[in-house]
Amino acid sequence: MLRKAIKGSIVILCMLIIFSFSSDNSIQSSKKSENVILEISSLFGVKGHRKQQQMINKFFVPVRKCAHFFIYFVLGLSMISFLREFSLPVRKLILLSIFLAFLYACSDEVHQLFVSGRSGEVRDVLLDTFGAGIGVYLYYLLFKQKIKENRYE
Repeated sequence: MLRKAIKGSIVILCMLIIFSFSSDNSIQSSKKSENVILEISSLFGVKGHRKQQQMINKFFVPVRKCAHFFIYFVLGLSMISFLREFSLPVRKLILLSIFLAFLYACSDEVHQLFVSGRSGEVRDVLLDTFGAGIGVYLYYLLFKQKIKENRYE
């Protein structure tokens, strides 16, 4: 019971983090992405305003899309881990994990429609769902034998 509560809390925490990022207006969100790019580029010795701006221009969209993928990858991992506590059949476990992440991605994009300067994008829902799906699939590959054993306990 405690494991179920902890795993459920991790799913909710992940969703709250996503909601928090989605609540940033366009300026705040862009600034976070730019800061990530600047931090990483400084690790590689990129200095000077002009070079930094070139890095921002080059990597702005990829960084944002990687962030979408990664946070939903984590959501997918945590979702399947939580749902596994309910001893569902493997197929249902996988599909339900991905479907719930998809629904949350849809709600996240709708939420962004109400945030200044932000928009809801179908392609982001697809990317988010793909990230969650990869997380679910990786979890399944790592714990395939244990998941199948749980069905027969």
